[in-house]
Amino acid sequence: MTTPDITAPTAQCATCPLYTNAELVRLGINMDNWDYMIALAGNPNTGKSTVFNALTGLRQHTGNWPGKTVTRAEGGYVYGDRRYKIVDLPGTYSLLSTSADEEVARDFILFGQPSVTVVVTDATRLERNLNLALQVLEITDRVVIALNLMDEAKRHGLHVDERRLTRDLGVPVVPMSARQGEGIQDLLSAISQVVSGEFATRPHRIQYRDPQVEQAVQQLVQQIEAIYPDLPNARWVALRLLDGDESIAKAIREGTLGQLSQSNIPQAENFVQLEAVS
Repeated sequence: MTTPDITAPTAQCATCPLYTNAELVRLGINMDNWDYMIALAGNPNTGKSTVFNALTGLRQHTGNWPGKTVTRAEGGYVYGDRRYKIVDLPGTYSLLSTSADEEVARDFILFGQPSVTVVVTDATRLERNLNLALQVLEITDRVVIALNLMDEAKRHGLHVDERRLTRDLGVPVVPMSARQGEGIQDLLSAISQVVSGEFATRPHRIQYRDPQVEQAVQQLVQQIEAIYPDLPNARWVALRLLDGDESIAKAIREGTLGQLSQSNIPQAENFVQLEAVS
C-alpha cells in the first residue's frame, strides 16, 4: 500500500480554525497507550472525515481491516489529561450488513465496545441520517451525535432544535460546522462527559408493542447468552436474527460469532503513517 501524497504544513496552518483549539493536543501516530477509544461513524458526505482530521490533525495510521479491502484510519488526541484513540469507521447508511463497509462498522461498534461512538450527521438531511443514529443507539448507550453542517442548514433557512433532539434521543447532540472549526470544543466536552458518566445517557430504543415479538426476542436472548455469555448486546443480535441478517445467522450456525471481534484488530504490517499536520 502506497502512502498518499499529503501536502506539507504551510504558514496558514497556524491560523486555520481547525487547528487553533488550545485545549486539544493531537497525538498523531503514537497511540500504543490510550485511556478511551472513540468510534467515528456516519453516512457518506456528512463531513465525518473533516471531524476526524480536526481532532487528529491528519497525523494518523491508515491501512485495511483484516480480511477486508475496507480502509481503516486511526488517530488520537489528549483532552483533559486523558488520551483518546479515534477509529474512523467507513461511511455507511446503515448497520444492516449488506456490504463490507456496513459489516465493519457494525462489528466494531458491537464487538469492539468503543468508549463512545460519535455519529456524524448532516443537519440538512437529518431524516436520512437519523436512521443510522437510531441503529447505533440500539447497540450502545455511549453515543454522541455530531450535528454537522449547521452552516449549510442555516444557509438553506433550516432550523434544527438540538436541545429537543438531545431530549428525544437521550444522548448529547452537538451542533457543528467542522469545516469552519465551529463546535469542535463542544464535541470534545460532550465525549468527555459521556465517558466520565457526567452525562447519563438514556438512548432512545424502539419499543415493540406486539407481545409475541418481545417474547421471541427474550427467548433468543437467553439462548444467545447461554452460548456467548460475554457478548456485549445479545438483544441486538437477537433482533438482527429476527430480521433475517444472514451474516449474523451464519456466525451463529458456525459458532464464530465471538470471533467477529477479531475483525477489529488491525494488521500492523498493513499500516502506513501519515504525518502531515495540515
